[in-house]
Amino acid sequence: MNVIEVKNLIKKYKNFTAVDHISLEVEEGCIFGMLGPNGAGKTTTIECIIGLKNRDGGEVNVLGIDPNVDYKKLYNLIGVQLQETSYQDKIKVYEICELFTSMYENPVDYHILLDRFGLHDKAKSYLSQLSGGQRQKIAIILALISNPKLVFLDELTTGLDPKSRREMWDYIKELKNEGRTVFMTTHYMEEAAYLCDKICIINDGKIIALDTVDGVIDLADIDQVISFETEEDIVQLIEKEIKGINKIEKENKKLKIYSKREDLLTDLVIFLKEKSIKYRKIDINRPGLEDAFIKLTEKTRKVE
Repeated sequence: MNVIEVKNLIKKYKNFTAVDHISLEVEEGCIFGMLGPNGAGKTTTIECIIGLKNRDGGEVNVLGIDPNVDYKKLYNLIGVQLQETSYQDKIKVYEICELFTSMYENPVDYHILLDRFGLHDKAKSYLSQLSGGQRQKIAIILALISNPKLVFLDELTTGLDPKSRREMWDYIKELKNEGRTVFMTTHYMEEAAYLCDKICIINDGKIIALDTVDGVIDLADIDQVISFETEEDIVQLIEKEIKGINKIEKENKKLKIYSKREDLLTDLVIFLKEKSIKYRKIDINRPGLEDAFIKLTEKTRKVE
């Protein structure tokens, strides 16, 4: 079952098209990630999906609701944390929690959420007194007060130290384990690879990839690189004896072999042993999501 269905979404600002015919679906109970360079259209897409901005074209269905038709009904079913959201510094934690509680028809007791995120002892503290990680926890708490089926998190971990970021990852996983659906944006490829069941990459307002993390990496069609050091001149021999090599680079004693063959390392080790070739520091570098992201976004820029 899809909780989000978007077809040919368009958002324009005068002569600039920020979101250009985007179509996507998000399945219930998954973590869906939207990635893209700064200014790619990620936040605008979310704002159109949840009804904060009116779209200029296309169709949007969220939990069976068109946000442009019945935003109030949708508002009570979703939770939202937006990157640009700012709160008054001179407001206390319990005060902002009570404010958000008053906005929903069936809110969760925010005291339970403060306990869950280890912030109950900060209830009477001003937001300005909280650390960056604590403020991000408050952002999640405020997004959960409506007891939402669907949670939108826009670059939640930006600016956090590695420990706090990992802690946030655990909280996001917990949301999924509770049966909630998470739609998130992030600039951290490691974060997307760890958390997301499915991702889309957006660039210049268009989706350029939409699949699982592994599917997007495969789409980028990047070679894996096997490197090792040897004293012997064996480049031509390797090219002759081992199939599926796209390129070999040699720098002093170090060789780098580029190929898409998953089993190349096995053949290479067998070859080196059979030829009694001494080698050291053998390593394999498989392409990751960051490699795919860079290649795919650069490719679309060159095309344009």
